[in-house]
Amino acid sequence: MTIALTTLLIYAKDMQRTARFYVEHFGYASDCKVVDGLISLQPLHGGAEILIHQAAKSLKFGSAVLKLSFSVANVEQFVAQAAAKGLAFGSLHQAHGYAFANTKDPDGNSISVSSRQYRTT
Repeated sequence: MTIALTTLLIYAKDMQRTARFYVEHFGYASDCKVVDGLISLQPLHGGAEILIHQAAKSLKFGSAVLKLSFSVANVEQFVAQAAAKGLAFGSLHQAHGYAFANTKDPDGNSISVSSRQYRTT
């Protein structure tokens, strides 16, 4: 049996705003139309599809139990390009042969960009 993580579902207060965020800053394509209660975002350069779903009013935001991590070869360059588009990241961190930086989406979900996949061992 083969298994693969192919889709992430994100609950959003404002579906359109959240969809546009991932399209503008993280290389996804979408017409941002709601179909069957979801907005589908397709990765332009590989990775998992993202589905945006309307959050129930009872859903509590702000308690992170999951972080989306996007792989980029040059974290510093990505963060600078994101800043030019209005997306701020926290400090650039150096780890064991790679770098990463963190931000949040419009609903407070944690996001990192990391060069870990590209590190040399």
